[in-house]
Amino acid sequence: MEFEYADALKRLPEQFFAKLVKTTQALVKEGHDVINLGQGNPDQATPEFIVKELQQASENPKFHKYSPFQGYPFLKEAIADFYQKEYQVEIDPTKEVAILFGAKTGLVEISQCLLNENDKVLVPDPGYPDYMSGIALANASPIHMPLLKENSFLPDYQKISESDLNDSKLMFLNYPNNPTAATATKKFFDKTIQIANDHHICVVHDFAYGAIGFDGNQPQSFLQSEGAKEVGIEVYTLSKTFNMAGWRVAFAVGNPSVIKALELIQDHYYVSIFGAIQKAAKTALDNGQTAIKELNEVYQKRRDTFLTNAEKIGWYGGKASGSFFVWMPTPKGYSSEQFAELLLEKAHVVVAPGNGFGDTGEGYVRIGLLDNEERLQEACERIEKLCLFN
Repeated sequence: MEFEYADALKRLPEQFFAKLVKTTQALVKEGHDVINLGQGNPDQATPEFIVKELQQASENPKFHKYSPFQGYPFLKEAIADFYQKEYQVEIDPTKEVAILFGAKTGLVEISQCLLNENDKVLVPDPGYPDYMSGIALANASPIHMPLLKENSFLPDYQKISESDLNDSKLMFLNYPNNPTAATATKKFFDKTIQIANDHHICVVHDFAYGAIGFDGNQPQSFLQSEGAKEVGIEVYTLSKTFNMAGWRVAFAVGNPSVIKALELIQDHYYVSIFGAIQKAAKTALDNGQTAIKELNEVYQKRRDTFLTNAEKIGWYGGKASGSFFVWMPTPKGYSSEQFAELLLEKAHVVVAPGNGFGDTGEGYVRIGLLDNEERLQEACERIEKLCLFN
């Protein structure tokens, strides 16, 4: 017997990268040496001091019981302290923090919290695909904001119609950006807040790569702009900052009414994250400044290695101001998918085709800086042999 899916599941977008993953796995199974630069999964271990805290906390019988539905106050207080130290932003841990089961969960849930059927929502194009998953589950209507090189991969609000701005209830932003590796300025966020105020739009800033900035520049938090908490929230994850992707711990900070909505929906979905993980997350936030600095140094060296070797083979035009990605143009005559397939089949190098992140991503591929410098150099050497840039 086979049962029909609910309409909400039928609306979910196809996982664009499933085919790429399947082909990659097949090559590995055949014994090929594949350099995988197509993923977004941190390749380094969680810092030892965080792991040790988890080991010790897991022995505490207090954490063997159900955690409080909305998380332990000690973690919310650590989040507030972290934002004060890192961004000089004051957060009320009792009203302005929601603990999330990974950032992805919160980014999908927020559409279900704030959108009704056919409501409009502004989304970056290219952008993180799971924004569209939440929008589909809410049966809302996306309005795409193109991220173009000539505008530093920031949305141009002047090119969004007045009617679309008036009709939109929600806006997703993400800087440092996945996939374009662009960063945003305080001036841009100030303008965003003005737009949000004028049109009554809730801003959701996905700050997943907030810890990763290059050339000595700390990425700008949306909440550092005056009035940000009046119009929206910021979503932060420990996955990238502390290589804790498998731990599934993140948080949202900002507007109290939006935080309350997130906690309400999670009250019905979950009981809360294992208490020992929350204790380890607190330790990471309290004592992680050295780990953040060391992580940035690793990604900076990898970025510089990749871009230097890409230029040696005539591959120019890469963008990488933040995140652990590089956004590279495809060679003349190749679509994003064609180029990605060629690299996989002929060079055994995996990259993510840009059109998988939206129509405006066509003409680019995303490179993940998630292997060591030697492998990044070798990837460029393999690509050179295809004579695509001569």
